[in-house]
Amino acid sequence: MGEAILFAMANECKAVRPSDRERIVLDESGKALSVPSDWILVPPGDPALTRRIKAGGPSWQMQEKKGRRTFSKGLWAEGQRVAEIQANLVVEREDPAYAKRRASDKARREKQQVCYAAEFESEVRRFLDFHLKFDDLEKRLAQAVSAHAVPVGSGTVARTKRIPVAQRAEAAVIAWMRHATTAYDSLVIPRIKGRRREVRRALAERSRELLESYRRGDEPSAKCPLNRALT
Repeated sequence: MGEAILFAMANECKAVRPSDRERIVLDESGKALSVPSDWILVPPGDPALTRRIKAGGPSWQMQEKKGRRTFSKGLWAEGQRVAEIQANLVVEREDPAYAKRRASDKARREKQQVCYAAEFESEVRRFLDFHLKFDDLEKRLAQAVSAHAVPVGSGTVARTKRIPVAQRAEAAVIAWMRHATTAYDSLVIPRIKGRRREVRRALAERSRELLESYRRGDEPSAKCPLNRALT
């Protein structure tokens, strides 16, 4: 006997995920829901449109989880309402004032990004705290970590606001070293719950020991993985 399909109330706002059937989605508990016949799927990519659809009435946010990350697959909403919102946005965006606001917002975001990049690199150097004779190496490592972690859309810990910048900087250094100074990316790790976490913890400990040697001023070996990664 086939799986029961529920006809959910169209006045709800909820998160759903795709199924392998057309216009059938799954709710958070895994129950199959039939998308209302007059609804359409609005693709992601236009934040202003998405915000207005959500604010203006019921909608279903289509999401798909891959690993630890959740990706938007669009927004289900009533077709006529979507068309009206889109038409209003077209009129607004044709107004010269809109382009001026967009340029101003872009300039503001770019300025904020430059300031954050400088702050983040400074926090990375504060965490590294190498001996003075390794000042150049410290600078190059901080630049490498920041260049990887800070860009918008990088998906790294540097972009989160859930922890202080100092903690983001420390986590970003350890993550960069895991990929750049260890064999982590080529390791074959058994698909056993908690095993990958154990491997990452062990590699992090090795990275911290290496950083500590530079803080003490110890002379690195010719095969130092950090030196090799930065040259």
